[in-house]
Amino acid sequence: MIEILTHTLKDTLITLPFLFLAYLVMEYIEHKAENLSDFIKKSRVATLVGSLFGIIPQCGFSASAAGLFSGGLITPGTLVAVFLATSDEMLPILIAKQAPVPMIIKVLIFKFAGAVITGYLIDLLYKRKKEKSIHDLCHESGCHCEEHEGVVIPALIHTAKVAVFIFAVTFILTAVIHHIGEDALAGFILNKPVIGNLLAALIGLIPNCAASVVITELYLSGAMSAGAMLSGLFVGAGVGLAVLFRTNKNIKENLMLTLTLFVSGVILGLIFGLIPIW
Repeated sequence: MIEILTHTLKDTLITLPFLFLAYLVMEYIEHKAENLSDFIKKSRVATLVGSLFGIIPQCGFSASAAGLFSGGLITPGTLVAVFLATSDEMLPILIAKQAPVPMIIKVLIFKFAGAVITGYLIDLLYKRKKEKSIHDLCHESGCHCEEHEGVVIPALIHTAKVAVFIFAVTFILTAVIHHIGEDALAGFILNKPVIGNLLAALIGLIPNCAASVVITELYLSGAMSAGAMLSGLFVGAGVGLAVLFRTNKNIKENLMLTLTLFVSGVILGLIFGLIPIW
């Protein structure tokens, strides 16, 4: 239990600076520079930059992206691109296990390229029916931010509310993964082509940083193919999905984005899995 609590607290604390910064930016734009919001959403480099930040080994940026999306600051394509690029604990695990450097570089390139291409395609095909702003986010979450002056206090209120939710979800999921064990997960994926991609992607959907650890270690132990690993890592967005469902009250849109993430991850894993990474 102590180990689970420690892991949960660590994962929650890691995301807090990213969440606070995201809400601080949203509050500032809403109060000081409203025109900047349209500029960011229309910028053609937002998806590129989001994918680049996503491959940095952390799980906080996906949470930030979910908050920015719920506040109407980034597009659906940029959000999915960040989710697809998110590396979580993959890179530290590969380095710790002394995986070949060319392999690590290829995996990062695959993650980045797949995220960018998919993100731009999504924005070409999908537009939000109703644009949102930080005011909508405040109203839906009941933060009463309008009662406070400035941008810091409202940002702290948003961060605290989401942090409590992240802690609760992470604790439950960490406990479940701990009791199931990696060996049980490996038994579902071992020697199952294509189906392995689907199952690995389902594991990747678990909104917890532990998912990327399980997937990476299962691959390194020979329990899954490179393609299955890539599918799981593409879909693995850390706590990003949990934050999305907490902050964006449009459940239909959340489910659509989750399905898009899942299908994209499976397809990208199947495609890039055809390219040798060793």
